[in-house]
Amino acid sequence: MLGAIGLLLACQLVGEVVTRGAGLPVPGPVAGLALLIVILRLRPGLAARIRPTVTVILANLSLLFVPAGVGVIGNLDALSAHGPALIVVLVVSTLLAMLAAVGTFIGVRRLTERPAP
Repeated sequence: MLGAIGLLLACQLVGEVVTRGAGLPVPGPVAGLALLIVILRLRPGLAARIRPTVTVILANLSLLFVPAGVGVIGNLDALSAHGPALIVVLVVSTLLAMLAAVGTFIGVRRLTERPAP
């Protein structure tokens, strides 16, 4: 278990160092995840060894959202002051994201459809 957690944290650390050192506009954990994917493609047996640890981490992922919830509660004054604006922004951005997804789906479907013989 320690080896798997060490690998995950090492990949995240390398991702942070690379993105900050090179000034890339990519979050360090994303670069670390890309590195982990490359490592797992090069050593497929490693995936089976880290799977139990990763399964436990994913099963308890909701615990990682507790700090975000505490942050929201800690900033209730800002939420009450800007609540209506935040709700409008959330609703509009959600609708725009859904429309973009539908538009992308329709565009890909048109590009991949074959004409009937």
